[in-house]
Parts: sequence; C-alpha cells; structure tokens
Amino acid sequence: MTSPPFTLQDAPRTTEIAFGQIGNIPALRKALPTHRDLASAMQTVTQPLGLVDKTLSPELLSRMNAYWRAANYLSVGQIYLYDNPLLKEPLKLEHVKPLVVGHWGTTPGQNFIYVHLNRVIKKYDLNMIYIAGPGHGGPAIVGNVYLEGTWSEVYPNVGQDEAGLKKLFKQFSFPGGISSHVAPSTPGSIHEGGELGYSLSHAFGAAFDNPDLIVACVVGDGEAETGPLATAWHSNKLLSPITDGAVLPILHLNGFKISNPTVLARIEHEELEQFLRGNGWTPYFVEGDDPELMHELMAKTVDQAIEEIREIQENARNLSDNTRRRWPMIVLRSPKGWTGPKTVDGLQNEGTFRSHQVPILVDAAHPGHVKELETWMRSYHAEDLFDDSGRLLPELADLAPKGDRRMGSNPHANGGILLKDLKMPDFRVHAVKVPSPGGVQAQDTLVLGQFLRDIAKLNQTERNFRIFGPDETISNLLGAVFEVTYRQWDARENSNDEFLAPSGQVLDSMLSEHQCEGWLEGYLLTGRHGLFNSYEAFIRIVDSMFSQHAKWLKVTSELPWRRKIASLNYLLASHVWQQDHNGFTHQDPGFLDHVINKKADIVRCYLPPDANCLLSVVDHCLRSRHYVNVVVAGKHALPQWLTMDQAVVHCTEGIGIWEWASNDKGAEPDVVMACCGDTPTLEILAAVSILREHLPELKIRVINVVDLMKLQSESEHPHGLSELDYDALFTRDKHIIFGFHGYPWLVHRLTYRRFNRNLHVRGYKEEGTITTAFDMRVQNDLDRFHLVQDVVDRLPQLGSKGAYVKQMVKDKLIEHKQYINEHGEDLPEIRNWTWGPNTDMSGRLAAEPPDGN
Repeated sequence: MTSPPFTLQDAPRTTEIAFGQIGNIPALRKALPTHRDLASAMQTVTQPLGLVDKTLSPELLSRMNAYWRAANYLSVGQIYLYDNPLLKEPLKLEHVKPLVVGHWGTTPGQNFIYVHLNRVIKKYDLNMIYIAGPGHGGPAIVGNVYLEGTWSEVYPNVGQDEAGLKKLFKQFSFPGGISSHVAPSTPGSIHEGGELGYSLSHAFGAAFDNPDLIVACVVGDGEAETGPLATAWHSNKLLSPITDGAVLPILHLNGFKISNPTVLARIEHEELEQFLRGNGWTPYFVEGDDPELMHELMAKTVDQAIEEIREIQENARNLSDNTRRRWPMIVLRSPKGWTGPKTVDGLQNEGTFRSHQVPILVDAAHPGHVKELETWMRSYHAEDLFDDSGRLLPELADLAPKGDRRMGSNPHANGGILLKDLKMPDFRVHAVKVPSPGGVQAQDTLVLGQFLRDIAKLNQTERNFRIFGPDETISNLLGAVFEVTYRQWDARENSNDEFLAPSGQVLDSMLSEHQCEGWLEGYLLTGRHGLFNSYEAFIRIVDSMFSQHAKWLKVTSELPWRRKIASLNYLLASHVWQQDHNGFTHQDPGFLDHVINKKADIVRCYLPPDANCLLSVVDHCLRSRHYVNVVVAGKHALPQWLTMDQAVVHCTEGIGIWEWASNDKGAEPDVVMACCGDTPTLEILAAVSILREHLPELKIRVINVVDLMKLQSESEHPHGLSELDYDALFTRDKHIIFGFHGYPWLVHRLTYRRFNRNLHVRGYKEEGTITTAFDMRVQNDLDRFHLVQDVVDRLPQLGSKGAYVKQMVKDKLIEHKQYINEHGEDLPEIRNWTWGPNTDMSGRLAAEPPDGN
C-alpha cells in the first residue's frame, strides 16, 4: 500500500522556524511540494536557513544534548529526591521528599537555553550573565551552576560527587535549604524569581555603562503579560551601542501559566512577530519539540544574534554609526514540561498547564507514582552522564566555560566585587549662607541639583553613576545636572528637544517608575551607584519592587560570598505638602510606612529640614553600602534654619534639641515641640513663635528629627535611641506635640515602646484638594494655629491666658479661610512670615519680654 503524501502539517513544529525566518508563511505553505517521508520534507523547509550546513558537529550536538539531559536530571532530582540521587537502586517512596514542591514547566526550556549560551560564551569568548525571568525556574539555574562547578566552589559542602548530589537535591524547597525560584543564594543571579515583571528592566540596568557585557534575559510568557515587562521592551530606545553593553532577550513561549494559556503563545505567528518588531526588536524564532533539530536551530540562531550584536556595536564604536538599529532577540517556543511525562493518570501532562508545578504527585496517597517518577528519571540515562562517584563526565564538563566566564561566576553577578567608591566633591561648597535661623529662603532640591551635577561630572570617566527618574529631573529642580551630562536617548530627535543624546548619565526619558526602579536595581547589582528621584506620591508604584530589593539586600547580607553593593537611594520631592495645583491624587506620604516594614538592618529614612541638611544627608547616602535610603525633600522656597557646620552636626546625630528655638535651658520644659520634615518644621517653629509671644512664661523645648529611625528603640533599629537618650530629649512625662511629614500613626508605631505616652502627632490624614500650601496644612491640622491649640488644650495650667490665645488662633483660622476663598492665596502674614523668638502673627518682631527670652 502506498503511503499518503507527507504534508507540512505532518512535520514537527520545528519546521516553522524556516517559514518564520523567510517570511510569507502562507505562500510557502502553498508552494511547498508534498513529500513521501519526513526527511525529504525537512530538507525542503530547512534549506532556506542553511541547516544543511550544520552549526553543530554530530559529536558536539550529542554532547550538548547529553549536558541538557544532565541538567534536566538534576532538576527533577531537586524537586523530588531525598536520597538515592543516582538511582543506583530501585526508587522507593522513602527516597522521595515528604513534601514535594517545585516548578518543572519552565525548567527544561531554561536548561536548553543555558547549555546553548555556554557554547557561545566559549566560541566568542563572551562576558555574559544570565537573568531568569520565569518565576520558579530555580532547579534549572541551580543545576547548571552546579554542573559548571561554581556551586561547589561557593558551597564546598556540596561536592562534585554522589554525596554532593544528595545534598544538592535535598536542599531544594526543604527546611533550611533554598527556595524554588532563583534567589540571592544562587551564584550568578542578580534577579530573584519570586515576583514577575522586572527581568528585562534589570537586564538593561546591568548593561548600562558595561560595554563589554551581554545580558541574556529569559522572559517567561506569563511574565510577559505584566505591565513592567510589557513596557520594558522599549528600553532598547535608551541603550547606547557605544557606551553600553547589550541585552539579548529570549522570550520563552511554553504556552501556559499555572492553569491558563498565555496570550503571546496563542496569537498568530505574524501578530507576535509584528508586536516584537513594533517594539524595536528583530525576533528570531526557534520552535519545536524534536531535540536534535531544536539544538541545531538554536545554535544557528544564537550565533546569528551574537554576530548581529557585535556588528551593531562595531559599527557604532568604530564607524561612529549612530543609526538606531533593531537589536536581535530570540523567541523559543518549546513544550511546557519538555521531556517530562507525556501523560499522568490518563491526562496529557507535557505541553499543558499540568506540567507547571509538580507533574507527578508522589506521596503515600499515590504510591503507584513512584514507578512513574523512576521511569521519567531513568529516561535521562544518568549512568551515561555521571561516573560511578557521581561526577559529571569530563567530556561533558568541558562544555562549560571556565573561570569567570562561567555565568555562575561572572563578577557582574556579584556586583560588590566590581564596586568602586564614588568620587565625591565637597558638598559644603554649595552651602546656603544662613545669617540667622530662618533668615533666608531657598529651594532645597535646587541646591541639591548643583551637588549632583558635580558628582556626575567627577565620575564621568568611571561611568559608574547615574540619575534615574520618570521625566521628573527638571520638575524636581535637579536640572543643574544637564550642565554636564544628558538624558540618554537613542530614538529619533527633534530640533526643539532638550538635553537628549545617545549617551548620558540621566535616564528619565521614559515615563515609567517601574523601568527606573528596575534599571537602577540592575545598575546597582552589577557594581555601580545611582539615585532615583520621584514625586513622593508616585513612588508607591514601585512598592513591590522596593520590597523585593530590600529582601535581596537582607538575604545577601547574610551570605559571606556576596559582596555589599551601593545603596538604593530614593529622593522623594514634589511631596504631599507642595501640591498647590495637583490636588488629592498627588498626596500620599505612605512610602515611609511601607519602607519601615522591612528589616531594620537595611532601611533608612531621612527628612532633612533645609538645604544644608539635605546636602549632608545625600552625601552620606551616596557613600553608604547595602541600604535602602529614603530622603524626602521639598522643592519650594522655604526658610533655611542651620548653617552648614550646624547641619553636619545635626545630621550626624540624626536628632537634637534646637537650642536657638527653645527657651527651657536650665529648667524643665512645660511642653516639647517636635518636628520631622521641612514643612512640619516650619509650622512647629511658627507655632512656637506665637506661643512665645503670647505666653512668654511657657518653657518650650524644640526637637528636630532628621533620621526618622532615631524614634525607634535601639533594640529595634541600629539607629534607634536608647531609652535613656530618648527620655533625656522628650522627657518622661511632658506633653509632646509632634509635627510629622507623613501619616501620624507612623510616629506612634515607631515610639510605641517608649515610656512617655503623652505623644500627640499631627501629620497627613487624607485631607486635601486643589488649594493653597498653607490650607493643605490647615485641612490636616498641621498648621501653626492648630498646633497652638494642641498646646493650650494639654496645659490646663495656662488658665485664662491660654483661653484667650486659643480663641485668637481660632479666629485666625476663620480669617484664613475667608481670605483664600477671596484672593486665591495665603494671608500675607503666612506668606511673609519669618522666624524670630518673639515674632507676632503678622511676622513683625514683638517687644522683647522682660526676662529676655
């Protein structure tokens, strides 16, 4: 009987690569002659790709496939096995972990990618790191780092033998062991797989200012559905082929998430290609399930991608070709759970969502599955991959790169190794001259911009400092940096653009907090320094990203082989008290609340009251290591309180009595007036001036807090005050009226262990609209008039004098409301107020009281 003609539909999915490369799939389908056998069909469809001229010799292909099998075997062993790592005896239930957890679905595809990247690293002598975007591909990266030898070098107790394999398997998702995703404990990693969406942002951050580095970034197709990742494709418009390295995205289409299909795997080939090309990439497709064909296709494709990257860079660097090119990327379409069990309990497993996590349940309730697991593991033929002692065969081990060329050992993936101190100019040269407290006004971030300009200029040769922000550098008054550098931008320019160039130290030309955060994290993790400036309300967009980075810092601080990296520095400007026209949407100081939830060894929060303090704080933060520093500072003109010398002392201490504003020296205070933040400092001092004018006998102590964590007990935070020091400042029994920048309950939370419970905090309480600056404070009871009322209400000994003062400030609040409704601006006495210990409410100096205070 004659066989029916072979058609394209009968060919493996691998054949699609041919059509994807050539284009015009429908025409090729129509033109393709029918064939009697698979071999002749494949000869036809692979001819346009030149697959007849093999990239891989039969011997190399065989060894690479064996290496892949070894990685797959190690991956399955990590998920399941407690003992019997080489299956030297029949598998029994007691060899399996009591609780089997892990993720298999993405793992074989990542193993496949890793072995092919190893080959091109050796072929082209590449400096390459690997970022694993899919959430739980831990077994793949751990297994490959073990096969290349790095794991045993970092963790000598896990040797290259049978006992080492047993430890490798047991530690995975096991108490006291390692997580199921790529974690800080994984050598070669700068990206934790516990949360999806940031792999490509981290990859670009790593590539900036690293001209010799290639960052291979595997993007999971589930991850590709997240907002941050969908935006990150556009990062290629900000990559300089001259001064930066390259990013090679590998979109891993295996078709499914936990229990749903993925969008990019279900759209038509043409639509997917157009989507990626529309994002500025040249996609190359490797699709199929036949290992032999897939190895050859992948080898050709990876070679082509590397050669294109080199061509782009050489043209730019040697020929000054600034034309924006489409960077190559790879789309790998392979079955979910590739090489795993085809079916389990009568249901298809490989190629479905059922292979996402643990494909076969093996426990006391499913004893029959032990045999299925054994069959699966033996399909990799470990006896042909490892010798009797459990060591990978030398001819396979030789496939991995050597030394620092191994992706698990690349110094860029342990950035502290490469970290150099910033060259820091003297911030004191930018000091605001303060002849007397409150005697001049300045815009704090405008002053800071000049300091950042000097830092940028001083470190241009090193190329290890960048400023990140979502189009807010100018808005936050840091524009002085553009006197010495540019916004990096590789897309088209118009004649009226400002500060754009193919290379620059500022990355703020993409309106995405996610990308700025991800770029900066990648930049820091590979050994550089940076600053992220943002509107305070919109930094909340990256709450989750900050959390992941803080967790990374916490864990890596406990790993002796991980070197400390530069701190993640946030500058939050355009803050809650400066939203005259933006209104309620721009009012959220809650990032501080979120930050202090993290490990005390990691987080620091600073609220400098003026420009000189801001300079001192930022200088400290940029010199620091392995912290998250949050600095909140205003950009509107406000009174300046401290000379530079005073500011340095005050910021070094983090908290202190402002003797010049207090009148309790030599006596017990009647009330403590505390403040934290530039606007609360202004209002507290204004309230103090009213009290000292109208109640001169009142003894007032003024305390300013720069380092928010000083309020916490020293048992809770390294910066916290001892109980003795706290009580010396705030007393053990006097009322404390505290003006705070953020939500009032944060201060209560930080001080809940303190002895003095007479704490009354005024801060932001979710009241706001489009109004004047002072009215924002009034609506939240943080204004001077409400603060005076707070003092009077809590000091009954003031008697009738206090009652008259309270009535006076109540009247002022009514006058204020009437005035702004009519004139659209604050009262002149508010706008023109200046500090003086005896300044009346109109801003004029009152007569000196008899006691000279």
